[in-house]
Amino acid sequence: MALPAIASYALPAEAELPANRVDWTVDPARAVLLVHDLQNHFLGAFPTGEQPLTGMLDNTARVVAECRRLGVPVVYSVQRGGQTPQERGLQLDFWGAGAADDPAALAIPGVVAPADGDTVLTKWKYSAFVRTGLAALLAESGRDQLVITGVYAHIGVLMSACDAWMRDVQAFVVADAVADFSREDHDMALRWAAGRCAVVISTDAFLKEV
Repeated sequence: MALPAIASYALPAEAELPANRVDWTVDPARAVLLVHDLQNHFLGAFPTGEQPLTGMLDNTARVVAECRRLGVPVVYSVQRGGQTPQERGLQLDFWGAGAADDPAALAIPGVVAPADGDTVLTKWKYSAFVRTGLAALLAESGRDQLVITGVYAHIGVLMSACDAWMRDVQAFVVADAVADFSREDHDMALRWAAGRCAVVISTDAFLKEV
């Protein structure tokens, strides 16, 4: 039930991205950036110093920096360590006890760490909307777009994008600023998102668009 050991794989290139079903574009005045679950507990499953981890972190850092520059709210989802069985719920059956109550495991790497003015939300389920203040933050700021980076693409990233769709929030998954258990899982998540609930976009395309 623990996280798998993830083998190195190349992040998808622009030419390998799936065709999007819709033609939404990111508007900095409408968008919020979600940095999803980039804690050492989750990142430790990847080979250190190799792809996809290195590229995903570098690309996420680029997206975060541009969003801060443009005044786009930056929101981090993090899991709390040492959750009780009641707090874990069905995640306990699928993934075990989760992160330990250990500051090193719960920390976010410095290259993508929260800064003053960013929002950090405690996340409980796959979707970053469930039992958090994310929906309220979007509503209160009058924003209806969610740009998503982080891990894991086919689990929390995809579920957060789908949940956004169900709330009439336009989701954008940054294809090379997310990572997954395998390239197969990564590609599946991008295909499903592009065809069902979101726009899939590369980091370079995102930076040009905004």
